[in-house]
Amino acid sequence: MKLREIGEFGLIDRIASRAARGPAVRIGIGDDAAATEPAPGRLILTTSDMLVEGVHFDLSFTDPYRLGRKSLAVNLSDIAAMGGEPRDFLLSLAIPPRLPVEFLDRFTDGMLSLADEHGVTLIGGDTCRSPAGLVISVTLHGDQRPERVVRRAGARPGDRLFVTGTLGDSALGLELLRRGVREGWAVERHLDPSPRVAAGLALAAAGLATAMIDVSDGLLADLGHILEQSGCGAWVEAAHLPLSPFFRERAGGETPDPQLLALAGGEDYELLFAVSAEREGEVASVLRGTGTTATAIGSFTAGSGATVVAGDGRELALPRGGYNHFSSGR
Repeated sequence: MKLREIGEFGLIDRIASRAARGPAVRIGIGDDAAATEPAPGRLILTTSDMLVEGVHFDLSFTDPYRLGRKSLAVNLSDIAAMGGEPRDFLLSLAIPPRLPVEFLDRFTDGMLSLADEHGVTLIGGDTCRSPAGLVISVTLHGDQRPERVVRRAGARPGDRLFVTGTLGDSALGLELLRRGVREGWAVERHLDPSPRVAAGLALAAAGLATAMIDVSDGLLADLGHILEQSGCGAWVEAAHLPLSPFFRERAGGETPDPQLLALAGGEDYELLFAVSAEREGEVASVLRGTGTTATAIGSFTAGSGATVVAGDGRELALPRGGYNHFSSGR
């Protein structure tokens, strides 16, 4: 089926008819604006991400179902990094005429499947024609009690540095996709990441994380944001980076510098966070039952910037940046 056969409002109705209505939604899709009612004593958290064909995804190896899931996952990860609970979202699409309605149906299937997993409601958005590629914009709202919101600022010298899950899988998955591989652990991690919402909520509820960010642009780049906001430095122990068995087995044969993928590859959507040294022993118990674990990979220091050290104490010369949209790219 072609888009011109159903038109803009037909597409909107097609999506709206499948969106559930959350308990906080007072006015949903169908009016000029949605209306939601936050719980008393909660702060509203809002995040927005845009995904552009040819920049963030390649339709030659990204299927619409997982693209829908990932489009929401990147926003869920931002709310998780604040220790928030996601509630509802807006979806806007700029659609090239070549895309069939069936593609958009599968995209919606994927997005709403992840929304259901996290109890999130689609409450509105916009559609328009794109003269070039597909553009996806998602704005997600969440909430949290003010005293539980975790920011990038808050790390202090002596705090321990933790990261959830494993690093480098998504970057390895992208390398494999570019080489024609279409399945496997790393490919799945790149195409369908798992936002650590439960972990973020648990850390916030326990008051354990003093600063936190999600790993989207790469560990070193995202750590740099914590350091800048917190006014301190950090050292990272390369030997302690959590790497999946798949990464350890395959990365060496796919890239000349596997360590660089883990440190700067990006799109892992794990949580990078600071914990006071006195409470680092609580991390495992707090995260129990959230579906992920966390690994201590270093400490925060006085000064500025991050230093990466090898197992023998040598400082490693590695780039400090991650992905930057306005540089030459990865």
